[in-house]
Amino acid sequence: MPTSSTARPTFPPTLWAARGRHVGSAAEDTVRQTLQRLKDDHVVDDFLEPPDEPAAGSGAAGAPGPRIFEARWKTPGAAVTVRARLILEPASAGGQEWTLLAEAEAAWDLSWPSPATVFWPDDPDVTWDRDAATGLRLRGINTLPDDDKAVRRLLKEAGRSPWNIHVVVHEAMTPDHRGRVPLVQWLPPGLRHRVVEHRAAPQQLRVVNWALEDFGVQVPRGGAAVLPGTPAPAEYAAGDFSVRTVFLDGSEPTALMAAVTSFDALDRPLPDDAVAALGSLREDWRLLTLQEELERERKLVAMYAEALEAMTQSRDLYREAAERAAEALAVYRESAGAAPARPAPAEPPASPLRGLTRTLERFRGAARAPRTAGPDGRTETEPPRTDD
Repeated sequence: MPTSSTARPTFPPTLWAARGRHVGSAAEDTVRQTLQRLKDDHVVDDFLEPPDEPAAGSGAAGAPGPRIFEARWKTPGAAVTVRARLILEPASAGGQEWTLLAEAEAAWDLSWPSPATVFWPDDPDVTWDRDAATGLRLRGINTLPDDDKAVRRLLKEAGRSPWNIHVVVHEAMTPDHRGRVPLVQWLPPGLRHRVVEHRAAPQQLRVVNWALEDFGVQVPRGGAAVLPGTPAPAEYAAGDFSVRTVFLDGSEPTALMAAVTSFDALDRPLPDDAVAALGSLREDWRLLTLQEELERERKLVAMYAEALEAMTQSRDLYREAAERAAEALAVYRESAGAAPARPAPAEPPASPLRGLTRTLERFRGAARAPRTAGPDGRTETEPPRTDD
């Protein structure tokens, strides 16, 4: 079972988030038409399509980036304002991935209409409801493939998906037409477009549980299990989110619906790309009312005033410090000019030993007598003269 990290941010209680893929054509036109129709019917207060921005890190200049649609509406009854943002990625071979985040002014109520139906038509023929991780439908039954390796690969991708909720249901026996209806139809509106239902045939129970061993999850025979996602919520326990029996006879599976609703109520870790999308929703929101624009301008004026006040204080402090430094320098110069000149240092007195040495040298020179040449040519010392 994948370990969860408590340091990661979790889904705020005011947030509704989902990710999917549109595999048809003209996805942008479909979103525009749906928003305009709901605005004309006064379901949506207003919507906006901000101008295109180049894709970050794109090699070619002017490469198309994702298309962004913003919408604002009020929930029925509670009249709570909801701001939602749809990010539609550029088209690729597999279609166009979309990320939808909606944040309300109060904690999200699952009985409120799904934000997906604000941007996309609630029509089963429009193929916008594909899970981004597995490519399976969000509003239908997804039968597991016959190949065991394909089953293992598919459930691995489903178990690692951090966005939508994946549920695996095992058919104890092949159901009739009453059991071939999607179970998500009994979910509240706030969960219907965030749950992927996988159906395992009676003979596939062993391979299903073999594929889910890494997640610590086992599906009971004829029952169902809610996969934890990666990373798993800190409070997730596999036994609390498995249902021993699911009757596929057209009746409401209350135990399974309660397990899915309880799982959604956990502090689920927020995916990394959802953190960036939520920050963009809160900070780069452009669909403002007149009151919101006025409030934003007031905040900008207050911010500029604080910055100007800080700059003025810094300038005054700098000027005061410069004046004090100039005064200190002037005082130093004045004190240096008024001080008396110092006398030149006198020569050090002669050393007594040196004077005694000179006296002895004079006596030594006087004691030496001059030498004269004798009759034989030898030098003799002249005796000292006497007065006698």
